[in-house]
Amino acid sequence: MTQRKFYKNAANYWAKVPATVNGVLGGFGHISDIDIGGSRTFLNHLLSLQDPPNTNIALDCGAGIGRVSKKLLISYFNKVDLVEQDEKFINTAKKIIGEDNAKLGTIYNLSLQHFKPEKMYDIIWCQWILGYLNDYDLINFLIRCSKSLTTNGLIIVKENITSSNELVYDEKDYSVTRPYELMLMLFDAACLEIVKTEVQVDFPDEIYSVHMFALKPK
Repeated sequence: MTQRKFYKNAANYWAKVPATVNGVLGGFGHISDIDIGGSRTFLNHLLSLQDPPNTNIALDCGAGIGRVSKKLLISYFNKVDLVEQDEKFINTAKKIIGEDNAKLGTIYNLSLQHFKPEKMYDIIWCQWILGYLNDYDLINFLIRCSKSLTTNGLIIVKENITSSNELVYDEKDYSVTRPYELMLMLFDAACLEIVKTEVQVDFPDEIYSVHMFALKPK
């Protein structure tokens, strides 16, 4: 499959997904609160570091309907920007967050392989989205993000991780789930080092293990 078709297939899949929590979570809408709770605990740990990131501005990558922005990031940051390629998701995100919400920043209608940050961010949050980038585009995306961090700024990656050493391709949504060692190799290739990592708890047994990584430039 060509890379263009890889990206087009995924975009077509998401174009048919309803703009709801259950839709964006692939039928697992019931785990949203547990997910946000785990993310909040992780973020609290990061903000308690000796040299913590600031809380002025965050970027929510592959923001979907704004679930993470609304439930998590807006509680911590003065301004939150979103990047999302699906227009209907963006329209829903505006309604969920509130277009008049003073904390809602710029919304970029772009796919991540084409997105180039225009600002400097304290936190760049990437959750359940990096599996839609091939390795080359993922490394370059992370490099662009690393150059767009404020002092002590961090990239947060929260993704499914395979239990084997094999990459798993999903023929339904055209994403890939990577093994732990490959994730480490990609972070290293992007000249990023892990500040902290945790595993999400209390998720159903039938889904992949979900790991959270806080990354900073080497």
